[in-house]
Amino acid sequence: MAYIRNVRTASGAVAVQVVAKRRGRVEVLEHLGSASTDAELTLLRRRAREVLQGEQLALEIEVPALEPGLADVADWTGRGGPKVSGIEHQGGRGSGKTVGTASRLLYEVIGTVFDSLGFDALRDGVFRDLVIARIVEPTSKRDAVRVLNDLGAKAPSYATIKRHLQAVIEEDYRAQIAQLCFAHAQASGDISLVLFDVTTLYFEAEAEDDLRKVGYSKERRVDPQIVVGLLVDRAGFPLEIGCFEGDKAETLTLIPIIEQFVDRHDLADFVVVADAGMLSQSNLKALDEAQLGFIVGSRMTKAPGDLATHFHWAGDAFTDGQIIETITPHRARAGSTRPRPVRTEPVWDPGTHPGHWRAIWAYSAKRAARDGRTLTLQENKARAVIDGEKPARKPRFVSDRGGHLSLDEKALARARRLVGLKGYVCNIPAHQMPASEVIGSYHDLWNVEASFRMSKSDLAARPIFHRVRDSIEAHLTIVFTALAVAREMQRRSQQSIKAICNQLRPLRSATLTISGHTQTFPPELNDQQKRLINDLTQPGH
Repeated sequence: MAYIRNVRTASGAVAVQVVAKRRGRVEVLEHLGSASTDAELTLLRRRAREVLQGEQLALEIEVPALEPGLADVADWTGRGGPKVSGIEHQGGRGSGKTVGTASRLLYEVIGTVFDSLGFDALRDGVFRDLVIARIVEPTSKRDAVRVLNDLGAKAPSYATIKRHLQAVIEEDYRAQIAQLCFAHAQASGDISLVLFDVTTLYFEAEAEDDLRKVGYSKERRVDPQIVVGLLVDRAGFPLEIGCFEGDKAETLTLIPIIEQFVDRHDLADFVVVADAGMLSQSNLKALDEAQLGFIVGSRMTKAPGDLATHFHWAGDAFTDGQIIETITPHRARAGSTRPRPVRTEPVWDPGTHPGHWRAIWAYSAKRAARDGRTLTLQENKARAVIDGEKPARKPRFVSDRGGHLSLDEKALARARRLVGLKGYVCNIPAHQMPASEVIGSYHDLWNVEASFRMSKSDLAARPIFHRVRDSIEAHLTIVFTALAVAREMQRRSQQSIKAICNQLRPLRSATLTISGHTQTFPPELNDQQKRLINDLTQPGH
């Protein structure tokens, strides 16, 4: 029967051996090394137990042994044993050394979520590592090697990363990821309603090309950019992504993404929600002809015509929470205010009103107060420009007639009449979806906006330093995948991805080498950290 023996050496250190007693004599089966500190002794004894388990069977459930310290080993040298601390043993022959530390726990947690979404089916460890690195610390592909080393992963070379980025395009990883995202959303949520929005990603470049072009930028940038369309489920989990030329109008991005989504999954009969930027006659007609429902924000310029009956009979008086259902023409003339002769609003029906869509207008006192403050600020700015107190760049409500600036009182009055109103256009009859549900579905758009914010801030999708279209597409595939993993981590933990990384990244594993033996020790976790890890890795726990 083999067992572990501690023996005091002539130098005062403690040797750890695996021995066996045979025919009355003790035989040394393996000498594990000598320890000069309690920590080294513990490490060597753990190694010895591993050797023992190769010699004999271990129980399924084992109570950890209380490890002895150096003082517990008989000292025949008369020196009182070696000092536990101090410079006397630094770099000594039997002393231990810290080889390195790493945030391995965070790496393994994110990898577990990645695999649970089915993304391990790609069988590409480099792609997996690039996604994990982007979630932890978004940086360049070259600098991702440093991030992965800090996470305790075996980081690939930059040449290997570039080779795998090419595989992302050649093997169409994005299509595979989109299929897996759809399967996850279908199994865990509701895909009868999807949300769509667009954003722009700029490049640190001066010259344009076929894809990177200068276009409309909300941030007033003049850098080349691309337009990115993102489709998510109502919880914000990504389903489809696509990129377009930087000067492409937002209204021209919706239908290609929806067609790609429908063709990929052979879908029909779902509702697309988008903001007013997608409100074009061609978009709505295409969705309607595809027998898809849509809910889009209406432009305020359509309010006077849509609400002509209300304004005719009730003036501009509204009550908080009031909802008015009416119809809006496919091709409306902005500013049309022709009153209708009847008091009741028409109930939209595709057969009865073939040239119209269903329109819903809701009034909120809170929104009215906010809109009123905004209009007052815009009016004050307009007056300051007219009085020469501000630069002459023409703001809203300033009329310029032959170089003479004046306040556009009529436009201001029209705007004040519409404060507090928000409009929605859809092709879903009221008996299928009541107005309150239409409004609630539209409000879910904040989820796609939140996903875009995550992509731009937490995942740092921009600026992009790639030049070739394939490299740009590969980068977006990594961001798309990272967004899916981050969204799922947030859903499981109910915490932001930034908060998760801030809690887990400081928990570092330590790798020690003692007497030629190397072992990695995991970090100690408190109850809160254990709960977080359980939530992330065992969502059904």
